[in-house]
Amino acid sequence: MKKIVILSGAGISAESGIKTFRDSDGLWEEYNVMDVASIEGWYRDPQLVIEFYNKRRKQLATCEPNDAHLLLAKLESQFDIQIITQNVDNLHERAGSSEVLHLHGELTKVKSIHNDSLITDIGYSDIQIGDCASDGAQLRPFIVWFGEAVPLLEKAIAMVQKADVFVIIGTSLNVYPASGLVNYVQPGVPIYIIDPNNVESTRDAIHIKQNATEGVKSLQKLLGL
Repeated sequence: MKKIVILSGAGISAESGIKTFRDSDGLWEEYNVMDVASIEGWYRDPQLVIEFYNKRRKQLATCEPNDAHLLLAKLESQFDIQIITQNVDNLHERAGSSEVLHLHGELTKVKSIHNDSLITDIGYSDIQIGDCASDGAQLRPFIVWFGEAVPLLEKAIAMVQKADVFVIIGTSLNVYPASGLVNYVQPGVPIYIIDPNNVESTRDAIHIKQNATEGVKSLQKLLGL
């Protein structure tokens, strides 16, 4: 069974109504990204950061997987599908995808500030200052922020190196280190980019200039389905 590795970004979740920092009408347009998505921001004002992710969790609870998520899950009947996502939502899993690696963490989980292995699934609940992990340390969002290492990067690289097909959906390839994954695709392996906007890549790729849902439908045809 052919192995298709997919790198997904904000563009796939946008169709489910999840806004990004680039959206002028986003839920959190009043926030500076470095205030709520960097380790420095956490040290400076943890209350602000916690409130921000509580809001994001509330929004995620109202969103549903879109057709792009669902179509990728259905591909598992014919291909070995592995998804590497830059997104912190759980829409791939809720759509039925069975192997999803979250490079930047997961919104529905929190962890101890002193022990990265003490991770708790809280679903869509809030956390507050004073809420502690089992080691007695403050809980923080299970998110990889700017200024922090990406612990699952090596695992993601290993997945990409074994891909028979590599697909990039809804990401501008501007966020490092995820943007560098394309460089680990083996020579001769086809690369598809699904995005309505121009995306610069260091590798030759077939650019499907459509949104995520229509682009995945086009990809199915290119795969002979």
